Amino acid sequence: MNVQESFDKFIKDSKRVLKVSRKPDAKEYRELAKVVSIGVLIVGVIGFVIVLAGSLIGI
Repeated sequence: MNVQESFDKFIKDSKRVLKVSRKPDAKEYRELAKVVSIGVLIVGVIGFVIVLAGSLIGI
């Protein structure tokens, strides 16, 4: 598969995804925002713990 065929396949797949996608309703949007917020919070806490542990052991 050459570059042109790969690009054409990507465009075709992208158009298909856009056709079946829809705008989320308010309830679905709120649930998604909660899940993303919790994920960001967890990643932040893990990063803070790593930095704190690194500063305590002198790295």
